[in-house]
Amino acid sequence: MPRFSTVLVANRGEIACRILRTARSLGYRTVAVYSEADRAAPHVQAADTAVCIGPAPAAASYLDGARILEAARRTGAGAIHPGYGFLSENADFAASCEAAGVVFVGPPATAIRTMGDKTAAKAAAAAAGVPVVPGDLGPFDTPDDLAARAEAVGFPLLVKAAAGGGGRGMRRVEAPAALAAAVAAAEREAQAAFGDGRVFLERVVEGARHVEVQILADRHGTVRHLGERDGSVQRRHQKVVEEAPSPAVDARLRRALGDAAVAVARAVGYVGAGTVEFLLAPDGAFYFLEMNTRLQVEHPVTELVYGIDLVAWQFWIAQGRRLDPTAIPTAPTGHAVEARLYAEDPRAGFVPQAGTVVACALPEGPGLRCDMGVATGSAVPPHYDPLLGKIVACGATRDEALQRLRRALAHTVLLGVRTNRTFLGSVLADETFTAGRADCTFLDDFDPPPADPADLLAAAALIFLEGPDRIPAHPWRNSGTARAFLDVAVDGAPASWCVVFEADGTATVHAGGRTRTARILRRGPRSRVEVEGVALPLFTAWKGDELFVATERFDLHVAPHRPSTHPEDAAGEADRITAPAAGRVLAVTVRPGDEVRAGAPAVTLESMKMETTLTVPCAGVVEAVFVQPHDAVAAGDVLVTLTPRGRDSEETPS
Repeated sequence: MPRFSTVLVANRGEIACRILRTARSLGYRTVAVYSEADRAAPHVQAADTAVCIGPAPAAASYLDGARILEAARRTGAGAIHPGYGFLSENADFAASCEAAGVVFVGPPATAIRTMGDKTAAKAAAAAAGVPVVPGDLGPFDTPDDLAARAEAVGFPLLVKAAAGGGGRGMRRVEAPAALAAAVAAAEREAQAAFGDGRVFLERVVEGARHVEVQILADRHGTVRHLGERDGSVQRRHQKVVEEAPSPAVDARLRRALGDAAVAVARAVGYVGAGTVEFLLAPDGAFYFLEMNTRLQVEHPVTELVYGIDLVAWQFWIAQGRRLDPTAIPTAPTGHAVEARLYAEDPRAGFVPQAGTVVACALPEGPGLRCDMGVATGSAVPPHYDPLLGKIVACGATRDEALQRLRRALAHTVLLGVRTNRTFLGSVLADETFTAGRADCTFLDDFDPPPADPADLLAAAALIFLEGPDRIPAHPWRNSGTARAFLDVAVDGAPASWCVVFEADGTATVHAGGRTRTARILRRGPRSRVEVEGVALPLFTAWKGDELFVATERFDLHVAPHRPSTHPEDAAGEADRITAPAAGRVLAVTVRPGDEVRAGAPAVTLESMKMETTLTVPCAGVVEAVFVQPHDAVAAGDVLVTLTPRGRDSEETPS
């Protein structure tokens, strides 16, 4: 059996850090690879040695198998662990590793190739006697052929990429009229993400939950399952919260799901760790969805309830070790829940964010685990997936695990880029989720309860006034009291604040249309401000003259207001379309002189693996288009300018 003493981790971020941690604990010498954008990243610092493999774009670095194999040769690495994403499910790369005499810590290339093609995977599952979701695997010869076969599948349906996963290349279609556009978009996104634009059709299983089974298989024919995880809380088909075991699965159903997962793994000669995904219908019927031939993002919840290290088992299996029946429990103990922390703005359609982490502080305590890929000072580049890390909690019961996770998120600090931290807190507090009733559509209509930031604004105003080299925007006036007027930008929106200081040290703060009395009790990164008689703990960080503030329920960014000098900005937002985040232009669907309706698609961007279509803000005429497909853009770049007819115009262009 193969033997190796040096392991190269062909990935980045939190999963690279997590794999390196186990590799070191097993005594392996470790090698990291990094792009030019990741020179100072935590995973680079965590390895014994590291090799730069190219420029920032993933296609020229983390997706370049030849460069990674050369890094393995240069460092004497006998094994490559791909993590997840990038090359983890690339059969050609796995075969190249074998040809180069390097152990690929994953399944055989044949299994990756079969399961990487969703149509072939469904055929393999069906042949093994496992039920699959009804649909049509294509190919589709003509638009009429596509339409007829879609009618046979039935609406609503999903258009899905035959290659890849992670929600990319997937579109839900409610009616025949939307089919052609959905197929075109899915094909384009699949081609860009996976180099394969094939799609197929799948019936929507209404009210279904997403339940997946973790399996381990050794080189000697033994296949074991380690129960199920529930990943039903999804946004754009990307999981946000996962837990094990599923609140919808009992012991009988667990055995049935596990047996089906083992049958699928045996059917393709699987070796290593993998995940078989199912849709679980409300009536208890389940259907094979796909198999992920790699480690999953949510693997920590299985590790916590089964008390094992899945990455260690990946290494052991790669070196020929047999699965020991006594070392792997047959049933879960307790409950674990994981929340994914993304660099994205929930208030702006979850647009991915890039920037620099100015402060990172993670919670500690019993039953908590934090797998993070960033630290204070880390760059969050626009070139990769926006996942920053995971906060995981376990307990004897589901309620205990959820309570720990809610408190852990409340005490997680990650400032400098906008994240979904407070959104996650709202999800975990929702009654439908806490009752264990969330299905795959839960987040479609989820609207976080409104929160009142007035106390935080008052506290932030006092701290902002005491910032480095702070000079009030207007002079002080002394008449028994002192007043300061500030023109600021709060999370990018202009605001005017007034602070009136009394002789006893208290202050009256007028901010956000509200008035609060406040005083600073403690200064520093962990500040405490008394607002209306209640002490409010804050975590604060400065980046130049910009203030970042976090409380349990809010994250806030305050900066001096700097009016734009761009002429395009003078007329207001209705006159232009700007890039919400750094990314790459995939398509431009308007031209100068076009008459357009409000809401019409204009520019499609890809940012951090997410495709976003930007629409026209109001009816009018396209004045200028500043980008074309394949252009790189920065956040805030003006892409299109318009001559509006009026924001509320109902006139229909000819």
